[in-house]
Amino acid sequence: MRHDRKKLMDRVWLLAGATFLGLMSAVAQAQTTIRVRGTITGFDGHILVVKARDGNYLNMNIADSTTVSSLVELRVGDIKQGGFVGVTAVRNGADGALYAMEVHVFPEVSRGAGEGHYDWDLAPGSTMTNANIDAIVDANNGKELMLSYKGGTQKIIVPPGTPIVTFVPAEQSLLKPEAPIFAVVQQAGDGTLTARRIMVGKDGLKPPM
Repeated sequence: MRHDRKKLMDRVWLLAGATFLGLMSAVAQAQTTIRVRGTITGFDGHILVVKARDGNYLNMNIADSTTVSSLVELRVGDIKQGGFVGVTAVRNGADGALYAMEVHVFPEVSRGAGEGHYDWDLAPGSTMTNANIDAIVDANNGKELMLSYKGGTQKIIVPPGTPIVTFVPAEQSLLKPEAPIFAVVQQAGDGTLTARRIMVGKDGLKPPM
């Protein structure tokens, strides 16, 4: 009798464990994060319609928690030692050095956001490095940033003409047709999209990241 009870409890725990793993898998699938680059074609105050760079039209929910920022253009001299930046880069040249495709300078309140060095989807083979600037060195082909983050360091060359921006809080009134955006979007298991963060370009400035 005791043996049968033990077998029953083992089955209960096995079933509970399988159910838990299944729920965790479902949650993970329901919380996919994607990045959207494109141009706004419509906004009714709740649903933002965007023509993505691949030509597809996407409908994104705008929640109360969705943040909107506008981009401000900077110069290379605005990149300061001790600052926190995000740099999209690709390897180039015989030495395989990283060359910046864009640099975004984080406001101090956003220091540490997305810290690290990882693959990015701006272009084939591109990476993103969100890190502290330990030093800025003059190089023949631009400025070399010495970056550090938890777990590593990177040297990235910023060639002349590289887009450099920062961002400031903005209102949803900037979400107008033809405005270029970069958005971090949550995709639910049923395909529903909800924008978490939107960066809007204005006055001809396009989000470069």
